[in-house]
Amino acid sequence: MSGTMKAWRTHAYGEPVAALKLDTVEIPEPGDGEVLIKAEGIPLNLNDLERIRGGNMMAEPKHPYSPGMEVMGMVVATGPRAEALAGKRVAAITKGAHGGFAEYSICPAGGAFEMPAEIPMPDAAAIFFPFHLAWLGLYDRADLKSGETVLIHAAAGGAGSAAIQLAVQRGARVFATAGSDDKLALCRELGAEVAINYKTEDFLKIILEKTGGKGVDVVFDNVGEAVMQKSFHAIAYNGRYLMMGFASNKLVVDEKFIVPRTVSLGNFHLCGVLLSYAADPAVPMMKAHLGWNFASTSLGAHITRSLVDLYLAKKIHTVIGKVVDFSRVPQAFEDMAAAKTTGRIVVRL
Repeated sequence: MSGTMKAWRTHAYGEPVAALKLDTVEIPEPGDGEVLIKAEGIPLNLNDLERIRGGNMMAEPKHPYSPGMEVMGMVVATGPRAEALAGKRVAAITKGAHGGFAEYSICPAGGAFEMPAEIPMPDAAAIFFPFHLAWLGLYDRADLKSGETVLIHAAAGGAGSAAIQLAVQRGARVFATAGSDDKLALCRELGAEVAINYKTEDFLKIILEKTGGKGVDVVFDNVGEAVMQKSFHAIAYNGRYLMMGFASNKLVVDEKFIVPRTVSLGNFHLCGVLLSYAADPAVPMMKAHLGWNFASTSLGAHITRSLVDLYLAKKIHTVIGKVVDFSRVPQAFEDMAAAKTTGRIVVRL
């Protein structure tokens, strides 16, 4: 591929409408183990806001650059060792977790998964991140079983709404927290047995009452600091706390703020969950050089196939609050930052 493309890029940190500029840039070339994707749909993620406003990032890209850690579209070019994906329609994680808000983007082949034509837009763009994250947490880490209880925070969001559905598929009882009547109604529609307004109600008190003082078997927490201590107290003996994210305060991600005695007194499992895939041969190398455990591409492919089957059987569905044109990206981020959305926002190209 050669030529130019349109890309939303930030040249300096700031609020989305001011910071994002629509630039004309060269179409990038895929390197070894990489693919070039022509975007059909681009979902917004909370982590993208950090790359617009500035904030806690594991690796800070150099300005100017595009935010965007997820994209769905057609593979139009490949580098060496990625040829098997040529011409495929895929959902993928972008290289370095940025670069997605462009007409074309580079993605590692190890984090790209085929998205069949039977799943139309915008669902095809919305299903990847939330359902993979929920699956990795509830099924892979927690091994959620029928009859167990699970507390899901921010349950009307992308990952939360996916988690409710996957928990229901396992036959679990779901306690969901959200911040408005409309969002609570959505949680109930998705299958939550108890929906709690975290702004006006004490979720810990309600959970203990509803579980006979036992607590829940699993906590699915992508809020973090604001609810963590109460969530620890809401876990049953031998329960599992899923550390999914830190939307309430990303500054603590790299701080020593968990008190070990709190965990030992709780007698529960503390489980880290990261949505990031590496090609199967690279997994042991990543462990040896970085000390981190990445999920394998083969696991990601298995999850994708399972989710596609559930979707086509109408057992799960995406929750999309808004679909916007590529020209409306800055305002869409403003709406996300102001918590004016439910489920996912998808940009259609």
